[in-house]
Amino acid sequence: MPSLSEAFRGHPVHLHQKHPDFNSLQELPDSYAWTQHDHEYEYDHHHHSDQTVPVIDLNDPNAPKVIGHACKTWGVFQVVNHGIPMRLFSDIQRAGQTLFSLPLHQKLKAARSPDGVCGYGRARMSSFFPKLMWSECFTILESPADHFLQLWPHDYAKYCEIVVQYEEAMKKLAGKVMWLMLTSLGISKEDLKWAGPRGEFNGACAALHLNSYPSCPDPDRAMGLAPHTDSTLLTILYQNNVSGLQVLREGAGWVTVPPLPGALVINVGDLLHILSNGLYPSVLHRVLVNRTRQRFSVAYLYGPPTNIQISPHVKLIGPSRPALYRPVTWNEYLGTKAKHFNKALSYVQLCASINSLFDNNTVQVG
Repeated sequence: MPSLSEAFRGHPVHLHQKHPDFNSLQELPDSYAWTQHDHEYEYDHHHHSDQTVPVIDLNDPNAPKVIGHACKTWGVFQVVNHGIPMRLFSDIQRAGQTLFSLPLHQKLKAARSPDGVCGYGRARMSSFFPKLMWSECFTILESPADHFLQLWPHDYAKYCEIVVQYEEAMKKLAGKVMWLMLTSLGISKEDLKWAGPRGEFNGACAALHLNSYPSCPDPDRAMGLAPHTDSTLLTILYQNNVSGLQVLREGAGWVTVPPLPGALVINVGDLLHILSNGLYPSVLHRVLVNRTRQRFSVAYLYGPPTNIQISPHVKLIGPSRPALYRPVTWNEYLGTKAKHFNKALSYVQLCASINSLFDNNTVQVG
């Protein structure tokens, strides 16, 4: 089975290799100035919807039902009472901000290779857009020790331990949330063989993205992260107290996901979209930037073993609701995503229309 790192390397995307020093830029370069024509989605930075993303208490006995409704109607929600100590958030934020505040020449010592995915650099999606994004990221798939040794020759072990503790906590939470989502679909541990005999998801793969969105001289024309969906089953996002994350909701436009103390954002990825046979849509999201404040976030991208085929679950298909997608491994889907980006789902789709095939009264969610 290919590792997640090998899967990403097997499907390279071609990025601009020049890295700017954001702190030295007093004006927004034209290469970072976005307009409506630079992507196919509504662009307006100033549209504010009065709708709010659901906030769910994981201690609520009705959590599966509430999560199911949020997945079906939003594709995203925030969770509280998730059991992650606040100390882990402050530790990972301190590590990330220490990393991104290093001089550019120091950060470039840990730059990802042209065909690699780990280390310092731009978002992989950059190659799909004509303009550049006002952000920098550091990606961790396996041990960060080699890269951290370049950044902090004397303190690297301390930062490695922070990452290990954070990843362990995220893996446990991801498994818990995954089962709440699956339970809401009527899928039990006996129904998902690749999850293991006790449903522990021991073979699951994950990546960690540390993201920095520096203060920007012209935020209304810049884009921190362009609109996209994640290739994952689910993504868990920690964000500092600087707003910027928005999700696209039909009929409402872009809705801001405000930072809430201690809360984590959970969004549905493309693979869960497939597994749920389209019932739980992967959510399109973007990040805007701020004129005076740096935004920092940590994304935990969670998926199945790279060689396990994900397909619409048998409990969610039948004569009145055929399978909408063909089986696909995460490894294969990463290749589709690397070629077709936000249109990737349509390339594994079997049926032309979701809405015409589903009668919501026949499928009980939550």
